Amino acid sequence: MSDVAPAPLEPPRAHARVVYLGPVAPHWEIHSDFGDRQIIDEFRGRVLARLVLLPPHDPQFRRNRERVIRDAERENLLLDWDLGLPEEDDGAR
Repeated sequence: MSDVAPAPLEPPRAHARVVYLGPVAPHWEIHSDFGDRQIIDEFRGRVLARLVLLPPHDPQFRRNRERVIRDAERENLLLDWDLGLPEEDDGAR
């Protein structure tokens, strides 16, 4: 086993909120409160590529949501989800 020192905590580079618009396409929108526009635009492109035809109740959505979360962690983005569900049903952020 190797000892890996935790990375120093840095403030998030940007914020992204993934919003479910409903069953009529387009299903998703990505909003941002702060951060570099280029970072957000690149992230938006990757998120939409993963979620473009998936409503939240689709089984593939859960796998792709985890990929989006990992992508945000790698990019050091603050990520929120608005699925139009009560907070307790919204799942992990």
